[in-house]
Amino acid sequence: MFLVTQFIGLYVVNFYSPVKVVQGQIENVSAPALPYGLQTPEITQPSDYTNLFYVLIIAFVIAIVLLFLFTKFKMKFIIKTWFFVVVIIALGVFFNTVIPQFQYSSLIAVAIAIPLAILKVYGRNFVIHNLTELVVYPGIASVFVPILNIWTVIILLILISIYDIWAVWHSGIMQKMAKYQINELNIFSGFFVPYISKKLRDKIKKIKARSKNKKKKVKVKVNLAILGGGDVIFPIISAGVVLTTGTVPLPFGLHSFVGGFFPALFVILGATLGLTYLFIFSQKKKFYPAMPFITSGIFLALVLSYLIL
Repeated sequence: MFLVTQFIGLYVVNFYSPVKVVQGQIENVSAPALPYGLQTPEITQPSDYTNLFYVLIIAFVIAIVLLFLFTKFKMKFIIKTWFFVVVIIALGVFFNTVIPQFQYSSLIAVAIAIPLAILKVYGRNFVIHNLTELVVYPGIASVFVPILNIWTVIILLILISIYDIWAVWHSGIMQKMAKYQINELNIFSGFFVPYISKKLRDKIKKIKARSKNKKKKVKVKVNLAILGGGDVIFPIISAGVVLTTGTVPLPFGLHSFVGGFFPALFVILGATLGLTYLFIFSQKKKFYPAMPFITSGIFLALVLSYLIL
């Protein structure tokens, strides 16, 4: 699911991007604008990326603090409404790329998005949840890619990785918010797959065999394999920035870094390998910060694409 989402993200970012990179050269093209008032500020000089990066960091901090406070004081209605609105907008951004030939495509996209958002946020179906997650994060990422360049996205990955380590291994805030979302709100910002062990599956079969009432409900605890939404969206943003980046001069006499489609594929591959490494060596029933592993994979991919391409 992670890998599929990355490729969908590349498609969505490319759809809305007003530039295409050909052999390191940026070519301006006609591209649809982001709908629903999400158009990003125009970048006129390199310093604009730095200024927008500061604004982005402040916005992230505010969002994290608000989510923590809403969780602490159990403001269920506000959190669910927040999720609901974001999901509608993100789904709308994606579906708008599927039906661009229709008049009022953005309104049609919202009409498609609303029932899916209702099922996702207020329903209880993990299949619908995961299927919509595949396109929610590409929709969100397409908003952030235009305001970042290769340097600011590298700094962003480092900061997010440090925060992820602190939030999971030090403060435990990530576990608390994830458990609250799943247990109290029946929602989760990320992928989750419930599964049971063979031992528990055999136990359920024995209970069914002994039970006279075949329709009797028995509550059992199941394990969850979960991957947070941030762990999915930041690699998409990184690949999207590389996709839309032309030739980038490097210091110390090094030859320039060249972005484009194939370097973006390297980023996706690196992020996937970083996450795969975590999945292979992690232990069950433990929380891990995924971003440090994903970021390491992305940085390795950037170096390899620089050396090979």
